[in-house]
Amino acid sequence: MFYGGFLVYPIICVAVGMLRASGAFDILSSLITPVMDYIGYPTESVPLTLMRLVSSSAATGLLLDLFERHGPDSFLGQFVSIMMSSTETIFYTMSIYFMSIKITKTRFTLAGALLANFVGITMSLWLTGYLYG
Repeated sequence: MFYGGFLVYPIICVAVGMLRASGAFDILSSLITPVMDYIGYPTESVPLTLMRLVSSSAATGLLLDLFERHGPDSFLGQFVSIMMSSTETIFYTMSIYFMSIKITKTRFTLAGALLANFVGITMSLWLTGYLYG
């Protein structure tokens, strides 16, 4: 897809590859592991959760990686499957829609979208625990 004269998807895929190869996702995951363990959130899904906010195709690549390592029928596989269908690529969607119709004052759109995404992730975790835990 062309956006602003640039080919967006290859750039995002390269950026995700660089983050994975550099170990940035691993460092972030290790920093928040105590909090995630306390609330029962699978630490392996943190990079996917963060990438889902930006790019659906990059998140799908991370999802397939998790499926290869843990299997689609594992608790983690079930959780990320439900989470992917319950959340949205907020920043991409907002930038495309608002720039196409030239909206400059977004007011509370980002806060509402992030809140809805948080609720989607929380309910995905609860639903997975209830059905498959």
